Amino acid sequence: MRTRIGRHDYRVAVCDELERRARARLDPRVFDYYAGGAGDERTLADNRRAWARLELRPVLGGGADRSPDTSLTLLGRRLELPVLLAPVAAQRLLDPGGEPASARAAARAGTVFCLSTRATADVAEVAEAAPDGARWFQLYVERERVRSRRALERLAELGYGAVVLTADLPVAGRRERELRGGPLPLPRGVEIVTHGEPPPRRPAGAPGRAAGGAPAASPAHKPVVGGWDPALTWRDVEWVAERSRLPVLVKGLLTGEDAALAVEHGAAGVVVSNHGGRQLDGALPTAVALPEVLAAVGGRVPVLVDGGLRTGADVARALALGAAATMIGRPYAWALASGGEDEVAALLRQLRSELSEAMSVSGAAAVTDLTPEVLAADR
Repeated sequence: MRTRIGRHDYRVAVCDELERRARARLDPRVFDYYAGGAGDERTLADNRRAWARLELRPVLGGGADRSPDTSLTLLGRRLELPVLLAPVAAQRLLDPGGEPASARAAARAGTVFCLSTRATADVAEVAEAAPDGARWFQLYVERERVRSRRALERLAELGYGAVVLTADLPVAGRRERELRGGPLPLPRGVEIVTHGEPPPRRPAGAPGRAAGGAPAASPAHKPVVGGWDPALTWRDVEWVAERSRLPVLVKGLLTGEDAALAVEHGAAGVVVSNHGGRQLDGALPTAVALPEVLAAVGGRVPVLVDGGLRTGADVARALALGAAATMIGRPYAWALASGGEDEVAALLRQLRSELSEAMSVSGAAAVTDLTPEVLAADR
């Protein structure tokens, strides 16, 4: 069956085809930076397998409602789709449009774009690109707390809706593909920005510069923790929650214990994530970790999940387990590399269509109707 997305006709899974197209278009070093996982990439693969093991139960007459409502309210904002764009670094390595293009695509789909700390566009540029879109920001706490405080202040002033505090990067994961590929220089004119203050003015066409003023190093090979504080503690989570004028979600948790502690220290939400299999090979797949986290949180705050989600049916599975919403990273990175903003928007339309189909066949008129009963018991 042919599925149309963007300008292309695909006979296979959309995300897999986008990955193939991205591989053909990108420098191999760039592709491996985004595609690679830690170690033997077991967790990278297990993330996808774990969702596939959850089987949906079609019901008689389930297709009666052929226009299910895929909308939801998250942190007080209505979204049209429970698929959010997760933080992905340095997107102008994928397409000249970079993060602003992804933000516009998310706004067109009525969902959230989460800007990475290691972006090639400043928070203000992204806000200007999608002024009416739902925008979040990924935060790593810096050793110099004043820089983190400035970033938090700018986010509120620029209309961002939430802060996603990433907590799973005490050290950089060992990703063999990147190590084999060698240095990955930024393209001319592209730089990793500093979000705590407006970006410096630079003559057009000048070589990219890193935040500290030195020539830009590879996102894959410059020290990942840089000025960030790798010794993140629960007191730091509390510090961010107290100083942020926006809701703070803690991302990178895989255990019920950590999720409960996050809520106790001021988190307004939790994101179950293993960093896309990029940090610790052998870590729990997110589909496996999700039920424990949900039980520990007990409905006090929304729980989101990422990692290995590739289809609308995967999204339905996550919602049926109890997730409030999902996040995707690599799929939209491949879409951006394949065709820029329009291809990202087309991918989100496709995922919405697939989710609607899964809901219809499962007898779910709204996303809240996706409950554990929609899933088959373990066999």
